[in-house]
Amino acid sequence: MVTAPQETMERIPFFRYQHVFTAEREKLIEAFLDIGGRGAFILQDEVRHFEARLAEFCGVGHAIGVGNATDGLELVIAAAGIGAGDEVILPSHTFVASAGAVVANGATPVFAEVGTDHLMDLEDAARRVTGRTRALMPTQLNGRTADMDQYEALADELGLILLEDSAQGLGSKFKKRMAGTFGFAGVYSFYPAKTLGALGDGGAIVTNDGHLADLLRERRDHGRTGAGGHVNYWGRNSRLDNLQAAFLLVKLESFPSEIERRREIAERYNANLADLPGVLLPPAPDAEGEHYDVFQNYEMEVDDRDGLRAHLENSGIGTILQWGGRAVHEFERLGVNVELPRTEAVMRRSLLLPMNTSLSDTEVDRVCEVVRDYQLRGTEVTI
Repeated sequence: MVTAPQETMERIPFFRYQHVFTAEREKLIEAFLDIGGRGAFILQDEVRHFEARLAEFCGVGHAIGVGNATDGLELVIAAAGIGAGDEVILPSHTFVASAGAVVANGATPVFAEVGTDHLMDLEDAARRVTGRTRALMPTQLNGRTADMDQYEALADELGLILLEDSAQGLGSKFKKRMAGTFGFAGVYSFYPAKTLGALGDGGAIVTNDGHLADLLRERRDHGRTGAGGHVNYWGRNSRLDNLQAAFLLVKLESFPSEIERRREIAERYNANLADLPGVLLPPAPDAEGEHYDVFQNYEMEVDDRDGLRAHLENSGIGTILQWGGRAVHEFERLGVNVELPRTEAVMRRSLLLPMNTSLSDTEVDRVCEVVRDYQLRGTEVTI
């Protein structure tokens, strides 16, 4: 049983950013003082140690720390040789950075529909393949890994590169294999609100290709090799900050318990809300044996989404609409001309309930009570 923080019993915010620090305050302060005392700020042992630990955790040969997941995607797409005239198929139900990384390399994002699990619909993606398609890039969203057997099979059949935007996927698995480890390379985000959150920006790329790992390490550091600062490529400055790496080493130790607590919260939500009319919940933690979900987010669909959200807000419970309630293709100024009715329907129906390890069981139950109160209004028949 997790006890509720006394100072926040009144309101339940969507996310308590201070908890990222206070949950392991003493260890994080110790790491800060150690780094500061040594003046070890750029690409020091902490980055190398974190990369090794992360690679071990993910079951891959190499992890490369970068400034953020967006940079990681841009570096991976460039390393795959994707550029002007090429197309990359990805879902529109994702953060704009996924498509932005494609555009930054001069290629064209082609948007596919969403499935019932809120991940890219592979059949719809396959219909959008053209002679210019170079890659498939599923988003491992909300802490769930897609059915990657099918993605690998389609990529092999059509000779396409398989990339993974796993910014929200670290820790999640399909058939006991970690998100981010299936294709050419995968990318994770350590934004503070992620399951493994830093105290600022951070990201990592994972791959089993040693040559690719070496290339990415050079390109994240202006294209320089480790010896004498010789420049081999046009690169960029996207080094994982050494201080953030030290913080992430602390947090990686407790990451399994972070995941377990999120799964407990998800199970509590599902047990209390599964019988409600007009509601579509994500799969329960143990609903599907091939998937191991870590619940980066708890994204549900509701017939009267806006009404429920207002009711929760009036009851002191914070929610958000993912990406402000718009899929990428719905941002008019981006000039994307595509119709995705299923994706648009999901965006009109979905919201995120609070999902983080600062939540107590009491708070989760309170969220459930408020949701139930709203959804069951008008369903009782008076005789």
